[in-house]
Amino acid sequence: MNIKIMVTLFAMLITGSVMGQGEDRSMSFFVTSVGMGNGADLGGLEGADNHCQKLAAAAGAGNRDWRAYLSTEKPDSRGEFARLRIGQGPWYNAHGVLIGANLTDLHLYNKKITLETALDENGNRIKGRYDDTNEHDILTGTQDDGTAYFPDEKDHTCNNWTSSGEGSAQVGHHDRHGGGNTSWNSAHASRGCSQDGLRSTGGNGYFYCFAAD
Repeated sequence: MNIKIMVTLFAMLITGSVMGQGEDRSMSFFVTSVGMGNGADLGGLEGADNHCQKLAAAAGAGNRDWRAYLSTEKPDSRGEFARLRIGQGPWYNAHGVLIGANLTDLHLYNKKITLETALDENGNRIKGRYDDTNEHDILTGTQDDGTAYFPDEKDHTCNNWTSSGEGSAQVGHHDRHGGGNTSWNSAHASRGCSQDGLRSTGGNGYFYCFAAD
């Protein structure tokens, strides 16, 4: 083999090896380890984003731009889409496990979000349907594809994440169990917006956080 060709192939192998070693699998997704303590009143999107940022910072990942995976509603048009708030991916959990390669993978093909992978910011598992306390209802206010609901008579976001009383919010199941619905982001509506209301259907006011940068 020509020496020049051998040198070129060797250089390509070395470059590929370095690039592989440099892949960033740092945490860019987590489920909040704690809610905000006031049901689905998160202080709107701003309050929810701040909560994500605070938890991430406490876990040593505060250098990222953290966003809550939440949609909103408007009276005469669709509100903000959860899927458009979180960047383009890829996203990894606290243990470096891939959650979604991109927005299509995350929403259309996703089988990666499960009880074992939907971890909190400290890498701990969130309780699911078969634990002593079920906390698998994760607030999203969104449809399966990550988009906001079309205007209707229902409340899907607990008044855009400002209500801890009347209303309802769409939730997903991080463990993919319950009621025959395996959706991680759009399983069913909550039974009210209070802390007790969220707990009554298997939740605790948790939501997903993604690094958007």
